[in-house]
Amino acid sequence: MDFETLVIERDGPVMTVRLNRPTKRNAINNQMHRDLQALCHSLGEDLATRAVIFTGEGQGFSAGADTSEWTQPGPDDELAMRHQAGIGSRTSAAIEELEQITIAAVHGFAVGGAVVIATCCDFRVAGRSAWFSIPEVELGIPLSWNALPRLARAVGHAKALELTVLCERFSAQQAFDWGVATHLADDGDEVRAAGALAAKVVAKPALAVALTKASMKAIRRGTELGEVAYSDPELLQYTRLMHRRTARRQRESE
Repeated sequence: MDFETLVIERDGPVMTVRLNRPTKRNAINNQMHRDLQALCHSLGEDLATRAVIFTGEGQGFSAGADTSEWTQPGPDDELAMRHQAGIGSRTSAAIEELEQITIAAVHGFAVGGAVVIATCCDFRVAGRSAWFSIPEVELGIPLSWNALPRLARAVGHAKALELTVLCERFSAQQAFDWGVATHLADDGDEVRAAGALAAKVVAKPALAVALTKASMKAIRRGTELGEVAYSDPELLQYTRLMHRRTARRQRESE
């Protein structure tokens, strides 16, 4: 599948997705939203891909939402307007709902919506010289794309409020200390480090990883779905199967 704003690379069960608008600092326009949503939809039927790395072409991860499109005429139909207004939230949800393990590899900079995209990923690798910024409030708009709950889960409610209200740029080290980034890498080594992390993931049993992520997503949302996931018959069946295999191996080794 070809995309206008994305470059897709494959290495066995690991897919790397590069945001590909380098002359626009990978600003996320409507076409990129549509491409990301289409990609995520296709990954829903992709049982061969087990980890997905999101990164950017050029000098940085992404400058966030493409504000140049905000001045363009929008649809006249009210339903179309509503649909357009929710495009960023749908992209974020599509990435967050992927069954594959997702890793953001951030180099250079991640601004506004790009921070949102990163926080939708399971792991976030940042280059040591990378910087982050959430400038929406300073521009007179609230942070959207349903980002605040995700940011609050990563850094806590007080720090999330501080980052979004004060709009101060923060470093990769600060991002790591606060939980926006989960791993640091040397500059230029972000994708390789993300690939090494992905390799560790795919070395583990596929079903166990998938079920664990499903349960963790439910728990993270703070809903009773966490208990449902842990009592899921498929999970119980898998656990019993693994116990039987372990017991058989122990008997064979005696």
